[in-house]
This record gives sequence, C-alpha cells and structure tokens, in this order.
Amino acid sequence: MNNDKIVYNERGEAVSFVGHDAVKLFQAAALCSGLGLLAKGIKPARGWTIKGALATASIFTGKEYKRTQIAQARMDLQIWIQTMKAALPQETVL
Repeated sequence: MNNDKIVYNERGEAVSFVGHDAVKLFQAAALCSGLGLLAKGIKPARGWTIKGALATASIFTGKEYKRTQIAQARMDLQIWIQTMKAALPQETVL
C-alpha cells in the first residue's frame, strides 16, 4: 500500500513529506537549492562538492553532467520536482 503524500498547512506551506517518494521529492528540492548555492561559490555544507552534487542530480534525472552544467542540472531537477509534485497526493491540515 502506497501512502506517499505531501501535507500542507492552511497557508499552503508544506509541513510534512510522508513516504519514500515524497522524501525523494524533498531531497531533490534540497539538492536543487544547494546546486544554486554551489553555482555562486557557496558551499551549503562542508562535504558538498560540485562533482558530488551533480552525481546525485544524475540519479534523479538519469543524465550525466559536467562541472560547467550546473544550470542544466538545476533545470532538469526542477522539471523532475514539478512532475513528482503533480503525481503525489496532497493533503491540507487545518
């Protein structure tokens, strides 16, 4: 039984990602944000490298990226994120 979902509060803010697919969606969103910081020369955390982040992006998108393709990786991740958001059920908690 698949109970994956995104739970939103009354203001439309995501408060919970329930299930494997929803957690993967959150991971992809965090990765996309981190790639944006790396592109500007900011490390989100000590262990983050451009090469490692792009390798992780490849897991989600199925495409290989070079160090100069951060913008392309972010665009592909955003498409993947929007597709997953549309596929997952949403629940609003009051």
